[in-house]
Amino acid sequence: MSNLVAIVGRPNVGKSTLFNRLVQSRQAIVDETEGTTRDRQYGKAEWSGQEFSVVDTGGWVVHSEDIFEEEINKQVQIAIDEADVILFVVDIVNGITDLDDRIAQMLRQTQKPRFLVANKADNFELHHQAAEFYSLGLGAPYPVSAINGSGTGELLDDLIAGFATGKTDEPEDLLPRIAIVGRPNAGKSLLINAFIGEDRSIVTDIAGTTRDSIYTRYNKFGLDLYLVDTAGIRKKGKVYEDLEYYSVIRAIRAIEESDVCILMVDATRGIESQDMNIFSLIKKNKKGLVIVINKWDLIEDKSPQYVKFFEQEIKNRIAPFTDVPVIFASALTKQRIFKILEVANQVYTTRKTKIPTHKLNELLLPVIEKTPPPSNKGKVVKIKYITQLSNTAVPSFVFFCNLPQWVKEPYKRFLENSIRKLWNLTGTPINIFMREK
Repeated sequence: MSNLVAIVGRPNVGKSTLFNRLVQSRQAIVDETEGTTRDRQYGKAEWSGQEFSVVDTGGWVVHSEDIFEEEINKQVQIAIDEADVILFVVDIVNGITDLDDRIAQMLRQTQKPRFLVANKADNFELHHQAAEFYSLGLGAPYPVSAINGSGTGELLDDLIAGFATGKTDEPEDLLPRIAIVGRPNAGKSLLINAFIGEDRSIVTDIAGTTRDSIYTRYNKFGLDLYLVDTAGIRKKGKVYEDLEYYSVIRAIRAIEESDVCILMVDATRGIESQDMNIFSLIKKNKKGLVIVINKWDLIEDKSPQYVKFFEQEIKNRIAPFTDVPVIFASALTKQRIFKILEVANQVYTTRKTKIPTHKLNELLLPVIEKTPPPSNKGKVVKIKYITQLSNTAVPSFVFFCNLPQWVKEPYKRFLENSIRKLWNLTGTPINIFMREK
């Protein structure tokens, strides 16, 4: 499981720009307007071989200054509670504001590693202004420029040095770990209760980690696995945080601690942007996936035609990774809930599929010969040999050819689809690598 880094700070200090710099993408919208980021952004970053998750806590709609400050406090508090490391971003040009003081006051009360990032130090003449931030009581500031990358190397060196390397209180059994994730009110807690409510005598709770992830041993009907539950852990009176942000930051934990994820989708609302955010996180972490359309009992039209139409709409949204099982169920009436775990267990087994090398070459090479890679500038790519790598988290295949650099993503998807047609790899992502022979 990778470490979780949260980026906090008042609006318009460059949190999203720093996020884009760390994850090496432009997935977070950047603009000078305060409150630009509205969807919660998260991604995977890597530095010196160390991989970690990054969460951007920016982006909320404000109607008044009081609500604005209140929402900042809520999200900073969640970051303090859930993250391993906190990056507190301030503006080196504008200096310290009242909101910076309030956030710093909250951060001084935690024992977690926190780094004071003085952003917008776009030239060395601004670096001396960082001394002002010593007064926040959070140690030495790191003058950086998120927009051009200046100073981020020193920050990342110290950041990964502070990562925890010790083991958590996770179960040591080599059993499947099935995480139930989804947006708020999708029915996650109800499904957990439906699973374990029948016979508690054969269900045991493993002590939760410091992040409140609970491992529940499920051992009945021929299945033996752990359910990773992060839904409904806190008492209702203590859940005062922004639910959407809370669900995302907890989903990161649940997904990283699992082998297979059950993504709960509300049948009455369909798959929405928040579901797609969580799906993207599952895909980035290379986890197995089962999509459950919950609350199917509330849908009037249950005809085969509508079921097929609904399933196709789901797959259109998640393309190109469409080889995913979709189950229509109801946690309330317990309709098809056993099938959910049965299929999830099958996906876990599928992740460990090992295809003999001779079978790969015998069946795939004729397909490749019939549909070869497109030529590029007169250069013809010839794939000669295929093998599957050993000891990988998901099935990974290496195609040896003369010009691997000319094989583009569309053809790699064709190869992936060809593999999926020949072998059952439903629910699990696969890796395609091109290597020079």
